[in-house]
Amino acid sequence: MKETHSHDIQWFRHSAPYIHAHRGKTFVLMIPGDCITPLTLGNIIADISLLSSLGIKLVVVHGARDQIDHKLASNEVKSTKHQGLRVTRKEDMHKVLETVGATRLQLEASFSHGLPDSPMFGAKIRVRGGNLVTAKPLGVIDGIDFHFTGKVRSVDTTGIQSILADGAIALLSPLGYSATGEIFNLNFADVAVKTALEINADKLIAFNDDGPIKDDNNEIYRELTLLKSEKFLLKQKALKNPSNTHFALKACHLACDGGISRSHVISANEDGALLKELFTRDGSGTMVYRDSYETIRRARTDDVMGILNLIAPLENDGILVKRSRELLEREIHCFTVMEKDSVIIGCAALYPFSDGQSGELACMAVDPNYQGGGKAAKLLTHIERQALKLNIKKLFVLTTQTAHWFIEQGFVETLNTALPVERAALYNYQRKSKVFVKELKAQ
Repeated sequence: MKETHSHDIQWFRHSAPYIHAHRGKTFVLMIPGDCITPLTLGNIIADISLLSSLGIKLVVVHGARDQIDHKLASNEVKSTKHQGLRVTRKEDMHKVLETVGATRLQLEASFSHGLPDSPMFGAKIRVRGGNLVTAKPLGVIDGIDFHFTGKVRSVDTTGIQSILADGAIALLSPLGYSATGEIFNLNFADVAVKTALEINADKLIAFNDDGPIKDDNNEIYRELTLLKSEKFLLKQKALKNPSNTHFALKACHLACDGGISRSHVISANEDGALLKELFTRDGSGTMVYRDSYETIRRARTDDVMGILNLIAPLENDGILVKRSRELLEREIHCFTVMEKDSVIIGCAALYPFSDGQSGELACMAVDPNYQGGGKAAKLLTHIERQALKLNIKKLFVLTTQTAHWFIEQGFVETLNTALPVERAALYNYQRKSKVFVKELKAQ
C-alpha cells in the first residue's frame, strides 16, 4: 500500500510542470458519438472536469453519428452516406435534431453529476452553448444532393471567448444555423477543426474508440509529423471502410496544417488517457505536430561532419571536450541527432556503463540559432527514453558551464566519487567539471 501511495505522489509531483504549462491555455476536445456510452463517458467527463479545475479553457465538440444511425434505423429509415458524410433529407431532420438534442442533454447532465464519493463531487462545472456556429448547405457533390447536411461558414469567436472568460466550458453540437433560420446537420470534426482555428486554440484533442494508432509492427505511434500523418491517412483512405481512427487523425492533421501547433488522438477506452497524454512525459496517445522537418534520430556515419561542425565552437570555448573525427566515427552509435531540413541542429551521446544500470549523457549541443525554443529539453527527453529502454536508472552528466540548465531539468549535483569506478578513473581534475545525476523512472 505504501509503495502505491508513493507512486501516486511521485506521479503527481512529476505532473506539476505540465500543470503550469497548460494553465490558461485553450483546448478543443472532440468526443464522437461512438464514445458517448455508459462505459466510457463517466471517465471522460471526470477528466475534462479536472482540466477545467486546473485553469484550462475548454471547448467540447460532440458528435452524434452513432446515435443518429440507431434512431433512423429504429424508425426503419435508410440513411445514405457519401464520402463519410450523411445525406440528411428534410423529412429526417426532426429525428436528427431530436437525437442531437438528447445527446447534448446527456452530456450536460454528466457535467452536472456531483454525488459524494465520485470524481465530480464539488466540481460545479458550468456548460454553455448557443447559436455559435453559422452554416451553409454542403450542396451537390458527385451528383448527390446532401439536402440539409451543411458545412461551417463561420464561428462566433467572440461568443466562445466570452464563455471561456467566464470560466465555463463551451459545448458545441454538430448543428449550424443559416441567416435564413435553417438548421443544418454538420460533421462534428469540421466544427471542431474550424473552431480550434478560429479561436486560435493551443491544442485539438480527439477521442477515438478504435484504440491507439499503431504502425505495421503493432507499435504505437507516439508522435507523427504532418508528413507522416498524411501518409498514414492515405493508407487508411485506400481501405473500403476507413476506421474512426482515420477521421480522428484527419481532424488533427487539418488542425495542425491550419496553424495549431499540437493535436492529439487518444483512446476513449483507456481510463485516464486524457490525463496521461497531457500530464506525463510519454503520454498515452498519438501527437501530431507542425514542425514536420524536424526529427530526432540515431546518428549515422554520414552525420559525423555535421556533428563536428556543431560542436566545434563549444570545444573551442572549452564547454565540450575535444573529439577527433576518428573518435567520433568509432562512437557514432552512441549519438543521437536532431535534424531540421537535412541539417544537424542538435546532438547528444549516451554512454552506458558496465554496471548495466547507469550511463553518462555527454556532448550535448544545440545550434545557437535554435536555442531557447525547448529543443535541448526535447533532445534530453529523447535520450532519457533511450536510457530507460536500456534499463539505465541513473543518468550522469559532467559540465563546466551549464549547471543551472541541468538542475532545471531535474538533475542534482553530486560528488565525482559517485561516478561508477570506470568513469571516475577518467575524471579530469584540470577541467573541474561538476557532476550531476538524475534518477530515471518510467512514467
